[in-house]
Amino acid sequence: SILGLSRQMSLKFRTRTTNNSSTLVVTPSLARNRSARLGPSGVRRQMRAAGFLAVASAVQVWILTCTLYIFALANDDQPLSDHYTPINSNDGYSTFKEGLRLFQLEEFRDAAPFFWRAVLLYDKDPSNAGLYSVDEAFLPFLKCHMKIDAFTDGLLFIAAESYLRGQEEMGATYLAQTLERDANNHYGLTLSRLVDGVDMSSGSVPNARRLTKIKEIRDRVDISNPVNKKSHLEKHQVIETVDDFWSQFMVEDSTSSDDVTDHSPEELYNLATTHFNAGNLVLAEQRFEQSCVKSGYKLSVACTTAVYIRTNLCMWGRRGSRFDNDMKIIAQVTEAEAKMYRSIESKPDPDQIRDAGLGHHALHNGRGRSIIYWQRGTSVHPHMMLGYPLPLEQSILKRYAAESMASLDEIRARFADNRVADRPSGLPYDVGAMREKFVDQHSEQLARGVSEPIKVGFVACSFNSKAVLYLSHDMFRFFDPEVVEIHVFSLGQPDNPLFIKNTMRGVDWRQRVIDTVDHFHDVRQFHNDHIGLARYIHSNSIQVLIEWDGYARQGERAAGMMALRPSPIQILHQEFLMTSGAQYIDYIVTDKTVSPIQLEELYTEKFIYLPHHFFSKGHAVQNELLPPSHEYAPRQAQAEFQLGVGTPQQNACLSPTPLGASSGEEVSFVYCNFNKFLKNNPKTMRSWLRILEEVPNSILCLLEFPAEAIPNLREFILDSVQNKSTSDRIHFISWEKNPFDHQARSSSLCNVMLDSHPYNGHTTAQDALYAGVPIVTRSDGKDMASRVSTSANVVLGLEALNAVGGTSEYEDIAIRLGTDSAWFRFIRGKLIDTCLSLPMHPYWDVPRYVRNFQTGLLLAWQNFISGNPTE
Repeated sequence: SILGLSRQMSLKFRTRTTNNSSTLVVTPSLARNRSARLGPSGVRRQMRAAGFLAVASAVQVWILTCTLYIFALANDDQPLSDHYTPINSNDGYSTFKEGLRLFQLEEFRDAAPFFWRAVLLYDKDPSNAGLYSVDEAFLPFLKCHMKIDAFTDGLLFIAAESYLRGQEEMGATYLAQTLERDANNHYGLTLSRLVDGVDMSSGSVPNARRLTKIKEIRDRVDISNPVNKKSHLEKHQVIETVDDFWSQFMVEDSTSSDDVTDHSPEELYNLATTHFNAGNLVLAEQRFEQSCVKSGYKLSVACTTAVYIRTNLCMWGRRGSRFDNDMKIIAQVTEAEAKMYRSIESKPDPDQIRDAGLGHHALHNGRGRSIIYWQRGTSVHPHMMLGYPLPLEQSILKRYAAESMASLDEIRARFADNRVADRPSGLPYDVGAMREKFVDQHSEQLARGVSEPIKVGFVACSFNSKAVLYLSHDMFRFFDPEVVEIHVFSLGQPDNPLFIKNTMRGVDWRQRVIDTVDHFHDVRQFHNDHIGLARYIHSNSIQVLIEWDGYARQGERAAGMMALRPSPIQILHQEFLMTSGAQYIDYIVTDKTVSPIQLEELYTEKFIYLPHHFFSKGHAVQNELLPPSHEYAPRQAQAEFQLGVGTPQQNACLSPTPLGASSGEEVSFVYCNFNKFLKNNPKTMRSWLRILEEVPNSILCLLEFPAEAIPNLREFILDSVQNKSTSDRIHFISWEKNPFDHQARSSSLCNVMLDSHPYNGHTTAQDALYAGVPIVTRSDGKDMASRVSTSANVVLGLEALNAVGGTSEYEDIAIRLGTDSAWFRFIRGKLIDTCLSLPMHPYWDVPRYVRNFQTGLLLAWQNFISGNPTE
């Protein structure tokens, strides 16, 4: 995420007329404590209201933590921008596309004015509403400034432009943000005095002269002005804290998109990786694809990574043709690599079994187990595989990707300085020796007539504000200390105190875990030392070790540690919803609907089946989350949006023209999907378009994640619909940084959630269900990640929403919900009743979930002690 305005920013569209002429307004309006008073005192009040917060992280996508509100009202006679004279086009969409082209080429100074003009042109032509949104132009405008370490200049530019256009409230807001970041900013302080009518040196300033000086300030911070094309360091001498952070990720790339003749495939791949790590996905895709093609498609990891980025950016090609070809690439490459690099040792000897970290089942009564070896990993990372809709007969390829990662995970962890270091003797730990030790302890306890709790460890890098902890931190409150002794091994950093205070409003999930578990081990010192971590966990005599990361947090997780077998029973739970592919993981926590026994060939683990859904969720016991209500709180006409107020139809995905600029009708029904775009695909989008076409005046509300993908998605939509008005009914909202507000938006904005396939909504699905929003899901998949919502609906008594028959049934169910109001009210009421019932419904009952989970651990442990093979 990048610098954003506070969560108090709320979307609001309104017409403002000055001297009988409409003016374009680009305004974030503060929901509380708005001040129209200008000058330094007004600015200070705005600063206090805004509560500016910086949270920076090097991730693969950019997300603004705020929701920016754009008022687009320009009259035809008013000049759009008197200083961007080089831009001659009055076509908003063409201007927007040129900005995108320049941005992708990292010509940020040149791109900025195109994005700004696209904002100004938006309301000039009603057809723009179906091609791009003001948000989609405004956010890249800010990013252009961030990319060249000139974010403060961007804020000050908007402030000056606002004052020149008579939008004083907006100017005060952006001026406040400028001075919040840099209290001594020369131009900011000058502007602050000018807008109050007082110049620092000359006292009172006539209005005409004041406007001239404001224009001078605007031009001085205009990054496209040739006079200003010098580094931010030269202008301000000291980089600001957050800009300094981002500057390390700036990528120098003089290679044009066409001129690759002087670069080898490997060089292009390395350059692409740099772009990828910096979050420059568009350039990364270009370089990976160039590397792939130039290698003659032999550098397959370049080819498959280009595919992954294209799925993130919805680069599906005309009517999905490129996506279909990309899926063939994934399948063909993985199949070929499995044939070349995968082998099976059907009769391993005891040394091979120990080296592979296999469990006690492989040692019991001399019964061996085949060992799977991989000479090298697949080109597709297992986490990338989750979202790929491969044909059902090719589902095994996802297991293969996981197998290859697991087989080489520990070896990779020892790779440094172009060599693999030797593994210390005594590792992996001998499961047979551990069993003898614990059997002796168990016999001693029986002789003394006592029963000590078993030591259960959870290891992860996500004991902070991650989704898995949001869902699962309440588990630790309900373990029985007489049955289990809980140890947490935390590799990740705690959250920044300012983030906890401001964004999380004082809620610290990590601290809650610390306060409830028996032992919390802060093991950050072992972050890059899997051998040291394995030894530390083993020294604590952990009997059952539960891994929460899987392959979901590459670069953060304890890669290779589980392969060293620090515990005799090792289990995968919650975060990574696919097989680990690891023969040193004994069990995976699941349920009979998600992982029916007939699909066991897709897993290397045995199953711990939980009743009432395998997924941990604490919604019903978190005070910060409010249960849903059968009735919507009334919303007054023309009132600003407020969480928990109004129906989804009234709130209309926060759009002022939800059915298109020319429609005066009301929204009939709101469908939603708040998953990241990589979970969706052309087939799913075509289903959603058909649903919209069959339900008159319905709209679709999507999460812009990432925002860079929206132009590609809109292009696909326009190419796929018969009636352009359908595309006008698809809208996007930004990410809400606070998880409790994010969850509450489901109730305020959604009638029904349309699930993704084959990568269901997981956290977003639980949020929707506890908001009383039913989920329609396809139930014809084999992947674990594709069956989460199916299992949820079964437990909740909503099997009617499971499309066992696939795509057509999925569409028909959604259409019926949108057109049969009585059936929709029945389904919604039934779901809400599960959230409100006392005693708690099994789906939401966290104490019951923990008791069942605890029982599963005990059964696995007793099985181990008794010497029975894993079942």
